[in-house]
Amino acid sequence: MLLSKPKIIRGGVRTEPRKQPTAESPLEPLRARQRLYVSLAQHIGAPALPAVAPGEHVTKGQRIGTPEAGLSAAVHAPTSGRVVAVDRHPAPHPSGLTVPTVVLDPDGEEQWSETLPEPLTAPARQIDPATIAARVGEAGIVGMGGAAFPAAVKLGAGQPVATLILNGGECEPYLTCDDRLMRERAAGIIDGAQLMARALGAERTAIGVEDNKPEAIHALRRASDALGGPDVVPVPSLWPQGSEKHLIYTLTGREVPAGARAGDIGVVVHNVGTAYAVHRAARHGRPLISRPVTVGGGAVAEPGNFEAPLGLPLQALIEQAGGLREPPARVLAGGPMMGQVAPLEAAVAKGTNGVIALTATEIREAEGRPCIRCGRCVDACPMGLMPFDIANRAAAGDVDGAAATGLMDCLTCGSCAYVCPSARPLVQLFHYARGQLAEQATAKQRSELQRRMAEQRAERQRREQERKKAAAAARRKQRAQQKAASSETDPPAQEQPVDEEKETQT
Repeated sequence: MLLSKPKIIRGGVRTEPRKQPTAESPLEPLRARQRLYVSLAQHIGAPALPAVAPGEHVTKGQRIGTPEAGLSAAVHAPTSGRVVAVDRHPAPHPSGLTVPTVVLDPDGEEQWSETLPEPLTAPARQIDPATIAARVGEAGIVGMGGAAFPAAVKLGAGQPVATLILNGGECEPYLTCDDRLMRERAAGIIDGAQLMARALGAERTAIGVEDNKPEAIHALRRASDALGGPDVVPVPSLWPQGSEKHLIYTLTGREVPAGARAGDIGVVVHNVGTAYAVHRAARHGRPLISRPVTVGGGAVAEPGNFEAPLGLPLQALIEQAGGLREPPARVLAGGPMMGQVAPLEAAVAKGTNGVIALTATEIREAEGRPCIRCGRCVDACPMGLMPFDIANRAAAGDVDGAAATGLMDCLTCGSCAYVCPSARPLVQLFHYARGQLAEQATAKQRSELQRRMAEQRAERQRREQERKKAAAAARRKQRAQQKAASSETDPPAQEQPVDEEKETQT
């Protein structure tokens, strides 16, 4: 059930929007003119398996990565050209770790694949739900809000869904690509929402858009009225309003229990960009090969919004925005609240919604001064946690204590760090503690695996010994039977004739 008046979430912070440099910049489609580095691990789950080999010519939209068994997603060629290598390339992540990548040299022809599926032209209500979910899976669509969870899994989970919510919040500073998408392609978003609702069997659909985006709200409402689509609901402009759990609470008044998922209460949340990708996959047969990206920050000469091909290096994308006016102090893939520091040689992925090059005056380094117990982080936490306590335990190495006080319920949204007067590295401490817990879990799994392997080896040895003993006993029994059989078949020994003369003499 949707509320007549949206609720206001607890906590949160009102950040400086810093959206003005790009808010009026239309989405500019980019053609792939330089080498692309298309990652096979652009989603949550197992990397896709390469479906092409070096030297092979591919066409635009051709599948170049086949989803691995389990949780995975297909990957397609963003343009036509020649596969240079199937190698490893840095991911847009602070670690700079490499991931499996298809390196592609464009040929400039943009020749589409001839094997693309036929468009689905029937109204959404007349299309089989399984057909929609299958088409989304074939297109390799993942969550476009940054999570990159394979969308087909959500659409085909089989759980009863009462409400579909589209997230049009985009509450992080600097980012405006979703705002431009809602303004410019509202009809496609509405159609995508109807297709997704049909796949889920959802009874109600709503689009939550922050109230600081009046043009987007107007465009969506106009398209929804024309297509008979979902309700478009303005929600308060507050970080992290776009969080799945908080958007659900704002629009429905229901809370997702700790440790549960939104689907457990009959609600599914998707990003507006995901809905548009579903529209293109269903109505045009196009896989996910590009995405809207905001290029901004004080170090960028001409900030703007682009529809960038997947695999385009971040350096090349910044050059499309006029390059850098000064050396950046930090380059982020994503927004400043939850984005990750990324190397410029990393490439645009399906979850990359922004490339933000910040100057030294735009960032506040975590100084790590002592906590003064002011409680501001507690007031700001949208999950009702005590961030200072979790951070203190993490800093002391008590990761189990940090977990017991709510570490795994933390969104790592950065609201606590934003308001901390001591500039403590709170989010970094949370990531550290989670990493330690993951390492402990891995070590426990490894120990358990070693124990099981040792037990299985001992069991194999025991069975082998028993087999050998049984075989030896069988051989002994067989020899005994053979000996007994041979004694029965031998003729009886003849008596020696008696010498009558010797007998007489005796």
